[in-house]
Amino acid sequence: MMDSIIFTHKDQQYKTVFFETFGCQMNKLDAELSLGLLQEEGYRIVDKADEADVILFNTCSVRQHAEDKVYSHLGALKKLKKRHPEIIVGVLGCMAQKDGEAIFKRMPHVDLVCGTRMFSRLPELLLSIRNHGSHVLAIDEDQIVNVKRAVAYRANMYQAFITVMRGCDNFCSYCIVPYVRGREISRTIADVKEEAQALVSNGCKEVTLLGQNINSYGKGLSGNVTLGDLLSELNDLDGLERIRFVTSHPADMSRDLIRTMSRLGKVCEHLHMPAQSGSDQILQRMRRGYTAGYYCDLISYARELIPHIAVASDFIVGFPGETDEDFQETVQLMEDIRFQNCFIFKYSPRTGTKAAGLEDDVTDEVKRARNLKLLELQKGISLEENQKMIGKKVQVLVEGASKSDSNKLSGRTRQNHIVIFNGSADLVGRLIDVMIHEVTDLALYGKLENYP
Repeated sequence: MMDSIIFTHKDQQYKTVFFETFGCQMNKLDAELSLGLLQEEGYRIVDKADEADVILFNTCSVRQHAEDKVYSHLGALKKLKKRHPEIIVGVLGCMAQKDGEAIFKRMPHVDLVCGTRMFSRLPELLLSIRNHGSHVLAIDEDQIVNVKRAVAYRANMYQAFITVMRGCDNFCSYCIVPYVRGREISRTIADVKEEAQALVSNGCKEVTLLGQNINSYGKGLSGNVTLGDLLSELNDLDGLERIRFVTSHPADMSRDLIRTMSRLGKVCEHLHMPAQSGSDQILQRMRRGYTAGYYCDLISYARELIPHIAVASDFIVGFPGETDEDFQETVQLMEDIRFQNCFIFKYSPRTGTKAAGLEDDVTDEVKRARNLKLLELQKGISLEENQKMIGKKVQVLVEGASKSDSNKLSGRTRQNHIVIFNGSADLVGRLIDVMIHEVTDLALYGKLENYP
């Protein structure tokens, strides 16, 4: 292992940390919050595990595949830990909350298991391990989550996630989130607005409001507070250019919220609202609380009021009891709605959920075939819809160099299209107009007018 830079802070010595995140946007924000806390305590962040004195994995439990990846990464660290026992290895987040002590039994070289409500105590937990030894378990289910953040630490200074609520009360039959994230808790509008203002003062131009079930924002707050009220307040913030929110549950999505979106100029014309299935029978078994017809009616209403809105979705294939007919109804829904993009997953049982008691009767072969069919269908739809953008001028918030071509810039439209185009570094963070001349199913390609 390379020599580490040691910082002296508050009469304690701190070293370097490697941090890898799996899963959703909430996990990514938790990573930002955690790393901000560690930086304030003197830690230096490194991008290679074998250069770190603390190795942390922020985990996801929504799919088995995500957990398998984490255990694979942990297993690969056994030799490193044996050579350098002073290294601290930690598992954070949803998998830590779900598996707890079992992680130590499966991976004895892990020192820390820190649940979803305890990441704000990360510096003191690491200090405890350094002073008193390993196998620290911190998964208090009653702990109030501290979302205080160092606003200057984020992946892109012009964009930021803001947690506005945590937890979920829906208990969909396949979903582990209510068990690892807890019940719904909302932050006050004043608290969220204060954080947004601090971010804007630090250069942020676009915020994405996060909640496991964001349409239920306001639950538990005094008065009849809604997500629409929060959006209206943030829409008035000087310097803030764009507002997004995820993730929407169809059963809790209201027409009133859609009307609010249509009248607020800073709220982007983009809606991520997972359908999960097009079959009413499967939706009922999933305990989703709506029908495919209800979902389609919501989308029709949104498109009536917000003509240029782009809609994204999630789908699960191979849910217990899903027949060929059920799957074909999902195919039909995708063809009817014509989503901008979709995340498509093969069903995997999650211990502790209602669906875990159902027979997992769809074979892996069928799951793979259905997954591939939906992916190919969505790819075709995305390409056809993107082709309609050729010859049009779009507004882009420039994010930085393109990952696929460092000589070009990348940004996003209000509808969340990725746009790649020619330009110089001084454009980063600006809102500019780009003329689209070429597309793929994943991105739009354009040119700046009057630019060499």
